[in-house]
Amino acid sequence: MRPRALPTFAALLGTLTLTACSGGGGAAPAPAADVAATPEFSGTLSILTKFAGDPTGPYFENLAAAYQKQHPQVKVELIQETDQSVKDKLKTLTASDALPDVYFTWTGNWADNYIRGGRAADLTKVIGPDTEWGKTFSPGSLAAFAREGKNYGIPLYGNGKFMGYSKAAFDTAGVKPPATFEELIAACGPLRKAGYEPIAFGNKDGWPALHYLQQLFAYNVPDATLQADFAPETAKLDDPGYVTALNQFKTLVDQCTDTRDGTNGVLYSSAQEAFANGKAAMYYQEILEFDNATSSKVKPADFGIFQLPAPQNAPGDAAVLEGSPEGYLINAKSPRVALAVDFMKFATSLESAKTLSSPPYGQPSTVVGAVTAETSSKAVFEGVQLVNKAPKLAIWLDTVTVPEVADAWLAGGEGLISGGMTADKVLESVRQASAGAK
Repeated sequence: MRPRALPTFAALLGTLTLTACSGGGGAAPAPAADVAATPEFSGTLSILTKFAGDPTGPYFENLAAAYQKQHPQVKVELIQETDQSVKDKLKTLTASDALPDVYFTWTGNWADNYIRGGRAADLTKVIGPDTEWGKTFSPGSLAAFAREGKNYGIPLYGNGKFMGYSKAAFDTAGVKPPATFEELIAACGPLRKAGYEPIAFGNKDGWPALHYLQQLFAYNVPDATLQADFAPETAKLDDPGYVTALNQFKTLVDQCTDTRDGTNGVLYSSAQEAFANGKAAMYYQEILEFDNATSSKVKPADFGIFQLPAPQNAPGDAAVLEGSPEGYLINAKSPRVALAVDFMKFATSLESAKTLSSPPYGQPSTVVGAVTAETSSKAVFEGVQLVNKAPKLAIWLDTVTVPEVADAWLAGGEGLISGGMTADKVLESVRQASAGAK
């Protein structure tokens, strides 16, 4: 699940840059460790994950136990955080120059900050596309963490955003999975009349709104324009498709969600529960959530998915799907780089990857051959196939651009939902943030 773009993350960027340039008391920085060296199997290896809680928490715990059994002189220290808390933890550890040996990252601008700040080890020698390890990953997932011909990240799982729906609810209301955005909106009335909240939606953390917006931007704004607008140096943010997309999102919120409870005050997990408990007919979710979306109320056979449909005659690309792999970086300053590489090879072996992709975890590994109809649930397998077929992925809006702009989109989404901002005012605030970030 995606991170909320925090205003304080701008401070983290400065921290990354400053600490990367300082060696402590004017000392020269230590030479980079050899990532391809034979590891010394002793000491403590620290790992910061984003797998705290059920059902994912035990995954790294079991990995650590199995690795320690193979290497009794190694102790694996896990720092397990949630989707929300991992950002604050990274900020604190970076500011105190205490990043662990291995740490979680998103793609896009988020990972770039650690790469530019000299905090991510260059792993090209061991995970480049022509290496034995590199060839085990899907090319697209590996490329997502590559910069200027060098590979820095270890993609753990792929991800994409889909509308999950209850087939029983659709049958009761007499509606079919929509082929267009207009059909999606039209289906909400019959679903509400049948006793369902059409789309469960909680935006207390801010980022759920950005998921809708990024997919709608991809549909309504030509790709070349969109990509240029992500970078303040080239951004104009004057394409009419932005206002169109913002208004489409507002229509969806007003007509398809239960705004009486105050969407900006509802947790995304509460929305997930509303769907799993059969109260809502749809819930916009990531592949990572699919195996949590079913319950005694919504059986796996009753759970279907479809890509958020594109509006009719939209000028963007209707085939673009929102999503991105997520993975791990190795601390360039760690004296245990070789050991960290060995552990991550163990974590991304085909056996480990199949376990990760299977229930109860349901995290679709980026390792080739790990996600199959036998290892994964039907919905996860279907979602991964659709991600692999997509000609391009639209990276999460809160990680693909700079923090100041992401924060402006975040506030704009909340303002649009509450009625405190119009689409034009949202776009103007983003323009100002982008101009200030140059």
